[in-house]
Amino acid sequence: MNNSQIPVYFRQGNEVEIFQSAYRRGLAVLLKGPTGCGKTRFVRHMAAMLERTLYTVACHDEMSVSDLVGRYLIKNDQTVWQDGPLTRAVREGGICYLDEIVEARKDTTVVLHSLCDDRRTMYLDRTGETLKATPEFMLVVSFNPGYQNLFKNLKQSTRQRFVSLTFGFPEFHQEVQILMSESGIDRKTAVKLVELGRRLRDVEGHDIEETASTRLLVHASHLIHDGMNPKHACEAALIDPLTDDLIIREGLIEIVKTYFWRIDIFFTASP
Repeated sequence: MNNSQIPVYFRQGNEVEIFQSAYRRGLAVLLKGPTGCGKTRFVRHMAAMLERTLYTVACHDEMSVSDLVGRYLIKNDQTVWQDGPLTRAVREGGICYLDEIVEARKDTTVVLHSLCDDRRTMYLDRTGETLKATPEFMLVVSFNPGYQNLFKNLKQSTRQRFVSLTFGFPEFHQEVQILMSESGIDRKTAVKLVELGRRLRDVEGHDIEETASTRLLVHASHLIHDGMNPKHACEAALIDPLTDDLIIREGLIEIVKTYFWRIDIFFTASP
């Protein structure tokens, strides 16, 4: 694959080497980290590097086993079997990525166990097939530890089947580079946004449950690059996605003004 077709990813450590080794050895990988820190981008980057088809599944509490492995459907008055994304990845040697795995029902994740150990097999009870994963197949799952509680957590019997990678938000200068690369904004504005993001992260757990992720900063940088007033861009891309509480919102907007008030005055005074 041409390098220009590989999604840009700024590595945080040795996660690329660990992922490559896990792929060669047929090991499943668990990604842990806050929402919007780059886990999905990393998987897309690695799938492109390894030239494997990527099947991404956004897990939720109503997702059934059939959503993963497949089901019978009626087509042209005939009953035909249709593989789910996990089954297609197993058959074809693709990478199956289950995003936010803890959101899935417990009975759904049990089907993964035989794929995560040395068996690397999957049994389809509806068809009676026992599938042996091709050497190129890889299972990757992710979750946000900040959402963990007594009711949503991975069981140890599941976690210990994975090689685990922990992600955080990028270092300051790296995050600046990401905003510039993704949106095309200038370095000065990117620096201000990253400083603002770090300030907002300081109030996480006090006024807001989640924090200003790199993803939200990228969204704000896109709006600013397209000519939007920076204060308004931050309200739309940073503040409103984080809270619906009017008092907290006003407090966060005051924080935004400390970084962009001069630009805000310029935009307001302009005809």
